[in-house]
Amino acid sequence: MITPAWVAMMAAYNAEMNRRLYAAAGRLTDEERRRDRGAFWRSIHGTFSHLVWADRTWMSRFAGWERPAQKLAESDRFAADFAALAASRIEADAGISTWAAQLDPAWLAGDQTWFSGAAGHDMIRPRMLLVTHFFNHQTHHRGQAHAMLTAAGERTGDTDLQLVLPA
Repeated sequence: MITPAWVAMMAAYNAEMNRRLYAAAGRLTDEERRRDRGAFWRSIHGTFSHLVWADRTWMSRFAGWERPAQKLAESDRFAADFAALAASRIEADAGISTWAAQLDPAWLAGDQTWFSGAAGHDMIRPRMLLVTHFFNHQTHHRGQAHAMLTAAGERTGDTDLQLVLPA
């Protein structure tokens, strides 16, 4: 069972890791960020774009944020410009942290109902499962971005949760 404290911890970890990965990506040229490196969303930029899109999509369900206009298949093109993408990432991370800090345990213990474009029908799932998926999805794709950044010669510093967050 997850708790609001766990969600707040994961939001802080998410924001810090995004800061580190975007800093590393910012040291690359736009061409290097957009190079097809064989990842699911092809490039560093495409992976970052998909993550911002996905975070905003889930937060539209969890907290009433505006849902992105793009469909899943277009999520790697959520933001064409790296500076705009980075600004959107910072804004999303701040909003996720604010949401996490105010999370009600009763809300977290309930079910979420939404229409899934990917599945093509309404879904009902426990919020604890979905919030866990939300952070797991971020970690999964950030891991791909980290591998691409490393292959491009950039470093992000430690990525282990216990080494990233202050004691």
